[in-house]
Amino acid sequence: MTITARCHCGRTVMAIDGAVPAELTRCTCSLCSKRGHLFAYFSPDKFTVAQADRHGVYRGNTRQVAHHFCNARGCDTYADSPAFERNGSGDGLTRRIGLNARLIDDFEADWPVRVMP
Repeated sequence: MTITARCHCGRTVMAIDGAVPAELTRCTCSLCSKRGHLFAYFSPDKFTVAQADRHGVYRGNTRQVAHHFCNARGCDTYADSPAFERNGSGDGLTRRIGLNARLIDDFEADWPVRVMP
C-alpha cells in the first residue's frame, strides 16, 4: 500500500510504502508544539519525496532534527530525526521520518494520539 501526502500548494509530494500507523504522535518540543503537528513515523527506507519544487529545511539548536517545509506557502511537511525513545534516549544512529499526518491524502483527524514528553 502506498500513502501519499502533499503540502498545501502541492509543490511537495511525499510517498510512503506502508500504512498509516495506528497511533500518531503530538510532539511537545518548542517548535512542534507551536505548530500543532501530528506525526506519523516511518523508517527512512519507506519514505520518498516524490516532488519538491520549493523546499526548505530548518534545524534547531541541537542540529539533530531536520524540519522540512514547503517554502512557497510555509507548510511543514516532515522531520528527519534520530529515533528517540519516549524518555529522549536513542542510539544516535537510527533515523526516522516524522510525516506531518495532517498532510496525508484523505486523513481522518480522529486518530489516537500519543503525547511525547
